[in-house]
Amino acid sequence: MEQVYKGKRVLITGAAGTIGSVLTAKLLKLNIKEVKALDNNESELFYLNEKNRKESRYNGFFADIRDLDRLKYLARNVDIILHTAAMKHVIISEQSPFEAVRTNAEGTLNVISAAIESTTVSRVIYTSSDKAVNSTNVMGTTKLLGERLITSASNIKGSSNIIFTSTRFGNVIGSRGSVLPIFYSQIKEGQNITITDSRMTRFFMTADEAVKLVIEASLLAKGGEVFITKMPVMRIIDLATAMIELVAPKFDRDPDSIGIEYIGTKPGEKLYEELMTQDETERAYELEHMFMVKPAMLPLYEEIDYSSYETLVSKNVTKPYISSSEKFMTVEEIKDYLLSHFLLDCYKYQGAVSNHITKRVIPIAASQAEQNYTALTI
Repeated sequence: MEQVYKGKRVLITGAAGTIGSVLTAKLLKLNIKEVKALDNNESELFYLNEKNRKESRYNGFFADIRDLDRLKYLARNVDIILHTAAMKHVIISEQSPFEAVRTNAEGTLNVISAAIESTTVSRVIYTSSDKAVNSTNVMGTTKLLGERLITSASNIKGSSNIIFTSTRFGNVIGSRGSVLPIFYSQIKEGQNITITDSRMTRFFMTADEAVKLVIEASLLAKGGEVFITKMPVMRIIDLATAMIELVAPKFDRDPDSIGIEYIGTKPGEKLYEELMTQDETERAYELEHMFMVKPAMLPLYEEIDYSSYETLVSKNVTKPYISSSEKFMTVEEIKDYLLSHFLLDCYKYQGAVSNHITKRVIPIAASQAEQNYTALTI
């Protein structure tokens, strides 16, 4: 890892988001030359800038990936681009589909164009989503298009030697808008936890686990692949139960006093998550921590050697990666997972949550969180 990033200038889009901010912290622990942190959220970028104001290798820029000229300017002299910026919320993307296309699809195309026009960029890593698999909503469809654009860039990059690759992962537990802060706030206020359906299952990973995937993918990538991380699976009802048992006593509440209400699925919401389809298994390899899926139109990428990967486990993958078909964590395992990753200590949620919309997350135990997020090893 040190060799790939040593002395390099790295540009991160969406740097003030959950994944982007952890990536920023991680990279500044390495012997890199510069981190260019891009975001169009002025408030969050301000906090990120303040956190890193004493770090001479850090530079934060207000920028939107929809602005191609701005991206081209900022990509000059950059070696690696980590593209995490996106519209990620399903309902908001359904309500504003044109904006989702402009951000997730056209914005990704702008990142590709800026990278190709640059004379220094050697790698572009795109962060995708489980929602891109057999998508039933606008957000997932735009993320799938982003994946295909990144894969295609490996074929149309011309004489440049840029490696374009995608990473695909499930829910980042504890991120803004995820169920963890929602459940925490509901329990704190003595409200019943609201769940859409008792059968709901999800893949989960922490922010530092997601960052490990992004960085490991950047080390292994040959171009055009999609890397899918292996991750634990939880039933949402079990996560709710675990949180009631852990959080209610913190506020002198009897866990038995917190109930669970079922409110029905939202438009475009699945009961389970898919990270790899049956069709993709036919061109997938299993690696130590991930699966790797080769491009669908493989003959177009005949110049790329996909025959061997450093952490290869098997070239025979037969089972699609679907949350409803994987082993579920028990309630006790979920409790251990939450505690061991400091997910209940790092965040304290201020203000009530109404209609599943949270106010700003305030990290109280920041020093412990930073230790947990930045002390990563591959």
